[in-house]
Amino acid sequence: MFKNILIATDGSELARKAVTQGLALAKALNARLTAVSVTEPWATTAPPEILTEAFVQDYERASAARAKQILDVVNAAAKEANVACFPLHVRDRFPAEGILEAAIGAGCDLIVMASHGRRGVARLFLGSQAIEVLTHSTVPVLICR
Repeated sequence: MFKNILIATDGSELARKAVTQGLALAKALNARLTAVSVTEPWATTAPPEILTEAFVQDYERASAARAKQILDVVNAAAKEANVACFPLHVRDRFPAEGILEAAIGAGCDLIVMASHGRRGVARLFLGSQAIEVLTHSTVPVLICR
């Protein structure tokens, strides 16, 4: 059935539920697992005295460290479950875009991710990365709540 499952995670409690479900599915199917965490691009306007090169580099270092921390948790859980896991940090992409690029690049045949289930105004302003992935994915997507 599925041979390479991509689990998208931002390290949140809700995303951990998707990690648990994705790991269980990968173990049951003897599938390989690709875990992805996406770091959004630096997108802000600030006065030049604040937005220095050092400031942006600090942001990038902190983002990389956070992604590593998130992916280390998934990797440890995969090792414990005896599932092959390949962690991947996608930089400078919005979440849905990075998840889809990672799935294609790693040759995944299923994406597992969480949905925050936002509705109304919150969804309008914050958007839904899960809906973006569902809309544009060429492989099946499993949404966990």
